[in-house]
Amino acid sequence: MRSEKQLLLDEIKGELSQGKSVLVTSYRELTVARANQLRKSLRESGGHLEVVGKRVLLKAAKEAGIQLQEELLKGHVALVVATRDAVATTKQVFEFSKENNQAIEVLAGWIDGSLYNAKDVEKLSELPDILTMRAQFLGLLEAPLSQTLAVMEALICSLLYCLENKANKVNLGESL
Repeated sequence: MRSEKQLLLDEIKGELSQGKSVLVTSYRELTVARANQLRKSLRESGGHLEVVGKRVLLKAAKEAGIQLQEELLKGHVALVVATRDAVATTKQVFEFSKENNQAIEVLAGWIDGSLYNAKDVEKLSELPDILTMRAQFLGLLEAPLSQTLAVMEALICSLLYCLENKANKVNLGESL
């Protein structure tokens, strides 16, 4: 094997075996301008696009311990690697595909050490991103805590009102 292909093979095998999230895609009618647009949007979400040969991908997957079927790989193949947030990168791919007449199609995904089919990856893209999920979780925790705090404030205030009323009665009783 030539040294360039061996380097590419080692790079792909490393990304697959290091547990990074990788989408296996097929592309068609992807012009240079569209490819640059896709690369830019992926970079913003913490990912990148790599065009690979089918044989190199199959060999790298086999060496990484992933059972990738050759029948799955149709058309020209590219990998989308998510280095930060798999959900955000997956969303970018599906949004780009919708905006560009299905120029890129997700065939499978290697996410957190598991192989997923295209439908499962699409469901993943419909999830909220990590920041939204964190905000929703904090909102879930904040609501009962704020209600508890309101009840405690009401108890303290009612105790103060009782003491104030008692003090006013004592003061009125003394003045008579």
